[in-house]
Amino acid sequence: MAGATPPREIRIPDAALGIADTLRVRALDDLTSWNVVESLTTQVGPRPGGSAADARAVQWAEVMFKTLGYDKVWLQPVSFPRWVRRSERGEILGDYAQPLTLTALGGSPGGTIEGEVVRFADLAALEAAPAGSLAGKIAFVDYRMSRARDGSGYGPGSRTRSRGPSAAIRAGAIGYLMRSAGTDSHRFPHTGATRFDEGLTPIPSAALSAPDANQLARLAQLGNTLRKPARVRISLDCGWDGAATSYNVIGEITGSQHGLRDDVVVIGGHLDSWDLGTGAVDDGAGIGITMAAGHLIGRLPKAQRPPRTIRVIAFANEEHGLYGGKAYADAQAANVARHQIVAESDFGAGHIYAFNSNAAPHARGAIAQIAAALKPLGIETSEKGGPGPDVGPIAEKGAIWGWLAQDGSDYFDLHHTPDDTLDKIDPAALAQNTAAYAVFAYLAASADGSFGSAPKTPAAAP
Repeated sequence: MAGATPPREIRIPDAALGIADTLRVRALDDLTSWNVVESLTTQVGPRPGGSAADARAVQWAEVMFKTLGYDKVWLQPVSFPRWVRRSERGEILGDYAQPLTLTALGGSPGGTIEGEVVRFADLAALEAAPAGSLAGKIAFVDYRMSRARDGSGYGPGSRTRSRGPSAAIRAGAIGYLMRSAGTDSHRFPHTGATRFDEGLTPIPSAALSAPDANQLARLAQLGNTLRKPARVRISLDCGWDGAATSYNVIGEITGSQHGLRDDVVVIGGHLDSWDLGTGAVDDGAGIGITMAAGHLIGRLPKAQRPPRTIRVIAFANEEHGLYGGKAYADAQAANVARHQIVAESDFGAGHIYAFNSNAAPHARGAIAQIAAALKPLGIETSEKGGPGPDVGPIAEKGAIWGWLAQDGSDYFDLHHTPDDTLDKIDPAALAQNTAAYAVFAYLAASADGSFGSAPKTPAAAP
């Protein structure tokens, strides 16, 4: 509207900046984040959404929040379909018979299939296969994911996993194999969720470890040379198993100012994990980092607490479709403006190297102050970024997001594999992450105005 007064520029008080410096130093020497992830991965272990271990994880998280001194702890129910893995086996048949190391993709049906393997270099090649051209055959997509600090190579790899099975069905295939969406060379396959387009009959779908994908590619080439195509058998015992209910576990450090304590800074990670490893880097680390950050803020003297509330969320069943994040966003749709900023740690425990936010222009000065407070941790300001997976749904509704970019150079060596275990976490890097989240959350909660969260207005019909 013409003549409207622009929003007042938001700043963070000098006193809060000084307290954040103290928090940063304290966090770097604090073992809470390590103790939390050690406890989760040891006492609970792998915790697929809807499993008995997932239920134990919910109980564990509730107790842990209370043990860490959070002022308020509660559970938000989250319902979803449950998928279970029981057993899996793959083998090459014929003259070169040998086992294949593979794992079922989440959402795959069970069954035993046997057929000729047809190799495709990437998803696009499979999607171009004519209808019926793979009748009675097994599609094999041999796409190699690239390594990148920001994880940008995962996009094509995850699309191969999520869209490949449906493309194979359209071409008439009876089964689907893919080179794992990972960057390692170990004999550990990477699982992950897939989906089947509406109207298609799902087929057994699995991922091969990198060495097994190499082996199958060589045998497929040899088969072409000898005019005797490679054949494989896949036996999967897995599938959907009714409905389940889990919970977002939420802990709060209550804000100190009466008029602002209903406003929240949200940080968190997801509590569930895949079943192959113990869910240490994905996402026990995120749970440890954010629980510890809130705990450190809660330990401050009452007079130093931020005016807004710190809300830490252990989200339910991220791996099968962001169910916890969506449930939280739906429940908070009327309170979007109360969310000062949201951020999630769900990319392992590598050093945080960059920070950004989509805060409104009037809050950019405060964001610059946060960036300056993070710089002693080796964190630079970036022009890139976005919300984490579980806070994405509420960001889509209008909540401002913060992005603390973790170095993911080796994240996809471990992601969704049996090798995702506690020993892969560097305690010093974990402490740096905790310090960054504590500083970020504290300063965001201490700013003297809103960062600009507001419900998004639906687009007008054309």
